[in-house]
This record gives sequence, C-alpha cells and structure tokens, in this order.
Amino acid sequence: MKKIAMFSLLAGLTGLSFTPIAINLEIGASMPKRDVKMKSTSGKEVSLKEVAGTKGTLVIFSCNTCPYVVKNEERTKNILKYAASKSIGVIILNSNEAYRDKEDSFDAMKAYAEKQEYAINYVIDKNHEIADAFGASRTPEIYLFDDNNKLTYHGAIDDSPANAAAVKREHLKEAINEMAAGKEVSVKTSRSIGCGIKRLG
Repeated sequence: MKKIAMFSLLAGLTGLSFTPIAINLEIGASMPKRDVKMKSTSGKEVSLKEVAGTKGTLVIFSCNTCPYVVKNEERTKNILKYAASKSIGVIILNSNEAYRDKEDSFDAMKAYAEKQEYAINYVIDKNHEIADAFGASRTPEIYLFDDNNKLTYHGAIDDSPANAAAVKREHLKEAINEMAAGKEVSVKTSRSIGCGIKRLG
C-alpha cells in the first residue's frame, strides 16, 4: 500500500497518470474474463471463450506501432500460424485505451491487421479490462492457456525480443509443443520486453 501511495504522490507531483496493476496472473491460474465480448477488426464481437481451440488458447497483448511489436511482426505471424496448426485458438488484444483516438484507433487497427494479413481476431480491449484482469503491462506480451483454460506460459515469444538474429530458444514454440503433447511446460515464464500498455489515467 505504501508503494502504491508513493507512486500516486509522484504521479500527482509530475502531472503524470499512474494506474497500478493489482493482479499478476500466476502460472496455473484460470483464464479470467472469458465471456467478455470484444470488437474485432473482422467486424464481429468475440470473446476469449469463443476463440479457444481444442488444445488451448494463445492470448497476445499488442498494438500497432510499438517498436518491439514491429521487431516481432514476422515472429508473431509465424507463431500464430504454428499455434493454429496445433489446434490452439489465437487472439490479439489491443489494450491501449489512452491512444484509442490516435495510432491505436479502430480504423488504424483494421489497417494494421490488413497489412499483417491477420487471419485471426485482432480486438479492442475496451478500458483495458482484460489486460487489467491478466496483469498485462507490455506490448507484446504472451499468455498461453491449455485446454482446461489454465495458464501454462507467460512472457515473450523467444529469448531475444529485440533481435531475431540472436534467438537461441523459441520459448513460446517450445511451450506449445510441450503443452500439445500433454507434457509439463519446461520454461513457464520469460521476460516480456516492449512498450507499456497505454492505460487511462
């Protein structure tokens, strides 16, 4: 409580907005907010429950312009296809509510989804409701759930988010393989590196 109070005081003094994230979803936790409908660039409204695959669900918090999102674009598209090939449902959430009238507007999201040739749902996380429930703080940030909607992996796509040429281990791909084979995921968490989610003050 003291830490939150101190951050709030500093935010007030500097004129900045600070929204503490109270929840950090732990490995083994159940997927929250599964029934919340979100507007997709496809024109439909979908929920996490509806996009789930028979082997699990891959949830990615992302956006349109973060440099780290851009650096991971090809890797993201590849892993989306790979997850789908393993009967894992996929969805990308844009939680940057404070930028909704700027570069993360719905029209900008539609243009980005078309450019990336997304065959999956890219949705608005209105008022960052899902990001808050997950404790997500970065773009990109990955959450992989099994067929019982339990969190098995959380973090980055691989061990080198800033440089694809330096990747030594593909954390998410390995987690997908292990989970799909009914094995325990060996590396359950990794560090997410990216831009902060732009929450409302």
